[in-house]
Amino acid sequence: MEQLDSSSELQSRLSSLSFSSFPGITSHQGDTAPPDRLQSTDLSTGARLVDRQPEMESREEPSQAVAEGPAEKAPEQTRTSSSLSTSEVKAEMPPLKPATTWTSAAMKELKARLRVEKDAVVTVYRGDIMTVHVPTVPEAKKVCWEFSTDGYDIGFGVYFDCSPVTSRSITVHVSESSDDEDEEDELEVPASNGDVEKGSKTSSGGSSSVAEILPVYRQDSHMAVCGGSHEFAGDGTYLLKFDNSYSLWRNKTLYYRVHYSA
Repeated sequence: MEQLDSSSELQSRLSSLSFSSFPGITSHQGDTAPPDRLQSTDLSTGARLVDRQPEMESREEPSQAVAEGPAEKAPEQTRTSSSLSTSEVKAEMPPLKPATTWTSAAMKELKARLRVEKDAVVTVYRGDIMTVHVPTVPEAKKVCWEFSTDGYDIGFGVYFDCSPVTSRSITVHVSESSDDEDEEDELEVPASNGDVEKGSKTSSGGSSSVAEILPVYRQDSHMAVCGGSHEFAGDGTYLLKFDNSYSLWRNKTLYYRVHYSA
């Protein structure tokens, strides 16, 4: 009986005890950290950073506009300088008078005289264009030419290059044509829109410093002496073109003479 009484008394004491009776132990029932405090600390800071980002971008946009401003003006300056240079080149071309041309029946006399002169008789091969560069000289006022061929005609034209003269020597340049077509039983190419007989075969090559005085035409230089002259328009170089580019098979023997006249 005593043991039963002691055990019941112990149970009643234990049941009457609570966590508040022990000062070192605290209760965690329902104790959670309030989310409002965390949100007010972290999320508000992030919001302030987000708000500042548009302000930084708006501040950077004027600096970019200022940096891009001068770059847009550069093409306009380039176009202006190029247009000025083109107008200056065109303004340098002096007015050109028409050339004086003539023919003569004295073929035998001309050929006999030129046979004894150096480099006065040449062969213009099929498909080739021979250009004689004749610079102007201070002691003369005009350039003169005369020529003839054996057996067949040849194209001839005169151009003027107003570029500054670097040499006073007369020089000859030969250019080869790439139009060597293989056609049977045809010695000459029929006339077409681009043929020398139409006066449109040889051009100045699109250069603004070269002007046409006589277009290239096929001349009957095998039947008569062809000659002419042109008064100097200014300082420059005459281009006398002997054109055999239309011929597929025939080379042309050319007798020519170029000289100055006061």
